[in-house]
Amino acid sequence: MKNILQNSIIRKILYALLGFVILILLLDNLIMPWIVSSPETTVPQVVGLQVSEAVNTLEADGFEALISDTSYGLQVPVGAIFFQKPDAGAVVKEGRTVYLFVSGGVSTITVPQLKGKSILDAKFALERLGLKLGRVERIPSSHPEDMIFDQQYAEGTLLKQGEFVGVTISVGRGGGSIIVPDLIGKSLTEARKILADSSLIIGKINYQPSATLLPNTILDQYPSSGNSLNSGNAVDLFVTKPSDRNIPDEENN
Repeated sequence: MKNILQNSIIRKILYALLGFVILILLLDNLIMPWIVSSPETTVPQVVGLQVSEAVNTLEADGFEALISDTSYGLQVPVGAIFFQKPDAGAVVKEGRTVYLFVSGGVSTITVPQLKGKSILDAKFALERLGLKLGRVERIPSSHPEDMIFDQQYAEGTLLKQGEFVGVTISVGRGGGSIIVPDLIGKSLTEARKILADSSLIIGKINYQPSATLLPNTILDQYPSSGNSLNSGNAVDLFVTKPSDRNIPDEENN
């Protein structure tokens, strides 16, 4: 027996068994009776309250409040609790943690530029952002047929997710025989040459900042590619912005 106890592995096993037995005795005689006998209380209703008010209410009743998540796109005021766990009215042990879920409010979306696009392109552009195509009004105009030349909300307007954006589309003026080339991704110099080769000219240049594209890169155009124009008509361009100190004046060339 003495030789067995001198073996380090055997000693470790015996110590582990002894520790396990002591842990069982503690659980059975001290810890579990304390848990079972600890007082219970009812979880208060905090849904609809602002975060600070909800936390104060829970802590005043002996609970621990924990912000679990923040969700957006809800018809619930920003900062209000829209869900709690455990639910209000649940009977739990005092000191229990109550998990709170906070509303981030309704997310807003920036209206994109729709002028110069077709109805199909506009519909896809809006749906990608979480908006919807609204009323489509068709009006005779000097603009190319089936091209959007006006929109209900200007580019950059902030709308709630799921809102509708109406557009006005041209029923055409007839006579256009030149197909507008695709200029997106081209440089301003390349765009000028391509348009000249098609007997078209550059119209208004709208400069926009970009952190990823080189200066003077075409971001968008109006009218979009595929529309029909007459010789000498202009195509407006949306171009990445060069340095603020050196923006050339290239409108209505």
